[in-house]
Amino acid sequence: MATGRLLPLVMAAALAAGAVGSCSGGREPDRFRIGTVTRGDVTEVVEAPATVAARATATVRSPAEGTVGRLYVADGDRVEEGDVLARIDSPAAREQLAQARAADGASSGGAPPSGIDLTAFQRGIDRTARNGFDSARDVAAKIPDPRHRAHALAGIAKAEGEYRTASAAARAAVARLNAGLGSVGTAISSITAAQRVQTRAAVRAAERTVRALTIRAPFDGVVSLGGPAGGAPDLGGLLDRLPQQLGRPGGTNGLAALGGLGGGAAKDAPAVATGAPVSAGDAVVTVTDTSKLTLTADVDETDVLQVDDGVRADVELDAVPGGAYTAAVTGVGATPQQASGGGVTYKVTLSLERGALPGGGRAPWPKPGMSAVVDLRVREVRDVLTVPSAAVVNSGRDSVVWVVAGSRAQRRTVRLGAQGDTTVEVTRGLREGERIVVRGADAVRQGQELAT
Repeated sequence: MATGRLLPLVMAAALAAGAVGSCSGGREPDRFRIGTVTRGDVTEVVEAPATVAARATATVRSPAEGTVGRLYVADGDRVEEGDVLARIDSPAAREQLAQARAADGASSGGAPPSGIDLTAFQRGIDRTARNGFDSARDVAAKIPDPRHRAHALAGIAKAEGEYRTASAAARAAVARLNAGLGSVGTAISSITAAQRVQTRAAVRAAERTVRALTIRAPFDGVVSLGGPAGGAPDLGGLLDRLPQQLGRPGGTNGLAALGGLGGGAAKDAPAVATGAPVSAGDAVVTVTDTSKLTLTADVDETDVLQVDDGVRADVELDAVPGGAYTAAVTGVGATPQQASGGGVTYKVTLSLERGALPGGGRAPWPKPGMSAVVDLRVREVRDVLTVPSAAVVNSGRDSVVWVVAGSRAQRRTVRLGAQGDTTVEVTRGLREGERIVVRGADAVRQGQELAT
């Protein structure tokens, strides 16, 4: 759970330089200490755990079953967008392309058998197509990544709309023929056009798969061989992986083969080598862009309403003891997350900036996944009345400060503003220069004599 932590800009040394003196009370001369209300600056901070994240990370996966024909990179290599990372050898993908082209050619020149009921024939085509699209949606709905899932479902909907348009034209042509207003050739041509919506899509998908056998870097970054499980190859073309014979009644529903697209296997670096077998969707190479790093902080629900875009933060990294980094808030999430210790947190994203080492040198640039702590400076005030945090006693409803009038303690209710770690702002109830109890305040009684 994130914890609100208060960071002062007014140093305790300011009190020591003439504002604080010792006093005694009865037989306990060091039990209490007297200070003075002064002016200064206070910064209120919210502390939260955070994790370093890369600007972008992409796992490039095998588009088809086969083997790693050739690997051009190794762990830690830097690559540029478009560089060839690997080539996959997949006889199955090339065979699919040949079959798709053959089916597309057959649909363009084929015709229903002589004497067949064209109305029933068209209904069979529509039924097979409907089953195919339903199957495609079922597969797409299982894609783990929400963005990829939405993209695939939208593409399926678009392809289904194109088919409906072609199918409606075919049904209209058959209806005209049955009414004696059209020709057999026109009706058959319309049915063929509906069929080819599917066969052409299958060709495009197969061509895309073959092109994707040459794996390229999606952007500049650092290479890691293998990657996590999940994802799906060629998600943008999922809708095009329709059965090659979809337009023919009784044709094979090739969408059943899409069941494996929901997520490929994880691959460790040693498992990715020339000649190694891969399945469709298996991770081959992961590219990480570390040119710009962000922080993802988990801020407690009690603090998150104080955090806005642009809020500055100080950052400490576990991996760089003593290193001081800065960051700025770029986004505050609205989706609640269950904290490990109970309660609710919200994601806050920050842009990380370069840091410095204690001796003044430049701090190293972190790696994605490193742990950090961010101090979000949610409120800063300058030249205001301040007292040490230890001088304030919370009575449950009021904030109280003990003022020393003469030599006796007087209870004073105050209103607080920005609250730092050791110094707080007082907006009402005190005047500059008044003497107050700054140590032992929780043990003071009304009217108690505090000899200086």
